[in-house]
Amino acid sequence: MNLMTLDGYQAKIEYDADTDQFRGEILGLSGGADFYGSTPDELRREFKKSLEVFLEVCKEQGIEPRKHFSGRFNLRISPELHKKLAMTAEVQGKSLNRLAQEALQKSVTT
Repeated sequence: MNLMTLDGYQAKIEYDADTDQFRGEILGLSGGADFYGSTPDELRREFKKSLEVFLEVCKEQGIEPRKHFSGRFNLRISPELHKKLAMTAEVQGKSLNRLAQEALQKSVTT
């Protein structure tokens, strides 16, 4: 995944064959905001414009611009994998939660 960062916000960048442009989608917002550009410079300019408009609308409507994350989520896995993970955690002297946190941390891109 290609990421672009601006003022602490990140956007996922993909090529859109329908428009023959690059499309950016700003991540972690409480609503949607995207932008398009044909070159990296144009993409950055449009990112800035899109973010400014989104933040202004949030301010006008009294909305928090960023999603809130509680630090908790449910994960569904097979009973067999659950058993293996629990046993691995026990062997390593960790909680299952700690084992999962460490594995997930290794997989993040930011």
